[in-house]
Amino acid sequence: MADAVVDENLSYTTPLPVTILTGFLGAGKTTLINYLLEHNHGERIAIIENEFGAVNVDGALLKKDSDVEIVELSNGCVCCSIRGELTQALHELLAKIDSGAFKADRLLLETTGLADPAPIVQAFFVDEIIRERIMLDAVITLVDSIHIIKQLDEHRVAASQIGFADRIILTKADSVDETHKERVLSRVNAINSKAEIFEAFNGALPKEIWIGIGAFDLSDALHVNQGFYQARDVQNIQFKSFSAQKQTQSWNDDITSYVFEAGELDIKKIGTFMENLVEEYGNDMLRYKGVLAVSSDERRLIVQGVHKVVGFDFGAPFEGERKSLLVVIGRYLPYEKLKTEFLQTVAS
Repeated sequence: MADAVVDENLSYTTPLPVTILTGFLGAGKTTLINYLLEHNHGERIAIIENEFGAVNVDGALLKKDSDVEIVELSNGCVCCSIRGELTQALHELLAKIDSGAFKADRLLLETTGLADPAPIVQAFFVDEIIRERIMLDAVITLVDSIHIIKQLDEHRVAASQIGFADRIILTKADSVDETHKERVLSRVNAINSKAEIFEAFNGALPKEIWIGIGAFDLSDALHVNQGFYQARDVQNIQFKSFSAQKQTQSWNDDITSYVFEAGELDIKKIGTFMENLVEEYGNDMLRYKGVLAVSSDERRLIVQGVHKVVGFDFGAPFEGERKSLLVVIGRYLPYEKLKTEFLQTVAS
């Protein structure tokens, strides 16, 4: 692959947001993308795929070479087919944007159905140019209501896709009965209790539900799903949002949500705890985010990471109770041991 040229001296005030869309084979990613392209509301979206599939790409071929193929659609969006290593392909896309080959307000990266999101997500953190030029917005995972239980039983990557999700889109839910749907929701929630779950009908889902949600911001928003499946309609658009109850039944899924709660923490002790946690178990921690109260500062301490890539920042001051909450989605973590060590970081 030829090296793409990105001018590092250029000033980029606003990073280009990217949404990663994942989900097992047949979950409906292409249908959702086609709906987005039909309802883009004038936003120029660059769809990045490993190769052109069933997405409607009728339009003018802007550029075709061995690495990146770009087709401009009639609504101002583009479809980019990439081959080879993702980081280099992203460099080349940035170079094409800089050269004026095409314009984009945001990126949407569609993974293949069998792709593990881990290396894809990490690509946006480890490369300096990509980290400065592209802002990871969210990982959105589509779940096929009909087949997901079988997929989880047979394919480890299906659980990884759910575990990495910031929001989960339930597809084909109108093709299963309520009992089956509740089994699906409970199993999904057992893997990832942090992600809010929405239901799409025939691939139709409002853009604001899954695009531009800022899930990777070091913000002080952290939610753990509680209660039962409460459906709500927004602006009379056909979709549902579910808040699933805490898992009470065990399955064989090897990815689980771990929740750590405490009061005010000692900043040095929690720093040591996080350092040891990431060093020893980072490879098994898919996603983690915490909003922590430290005794030495009135502000929230925000921590967020993917495997061994972690970031810290201070957020807004607490209003009301100062409580620390850390959610870790990972494989085979010694929860009781880690819970004890977490509680030992409480300020004396």
